Amino acid sequence: MRNKVQLIGHVGQEPEIKTFEGGKKVANLTIATNEVYYKENGDKVENTEWHRVSAWGKTADIIEKYVTKGKEIAIEGKLTHRSYDDKDGNKRYITEVMVNELVLMSK
Repeated sequence: MRNKVQLIGHVGQEPEIKTFEGGKKVANLTIATNEVYYKENGDKVENTEWHRVSAWGKTADIIEKYVTKGKEIAIEGKLTHRSYDDKDGNKRYITEVMVNELVLMSK
């Protein structure tokens, strides 16, 4: 088995781009995926999940140039977990998808 995630969704806000010394870039964004199903009584249920996404290098360059809030994209990557201490000293945990491939969807 491999750690592989594939998502198609809409970008939740403008991507955040950070450039480090030496020119290396990272793009951070969120993607909303929607699931629709019907209960036995016929009621429609819509469920939206939000996913944190990060991309480095050339993929970050593409996101910076072409991806905006509301744009539909498809990504493939791996699920990662990390933690950090916030300004109050509390341990915070983050789960995100590290992007390997990106497809810009069009209507």
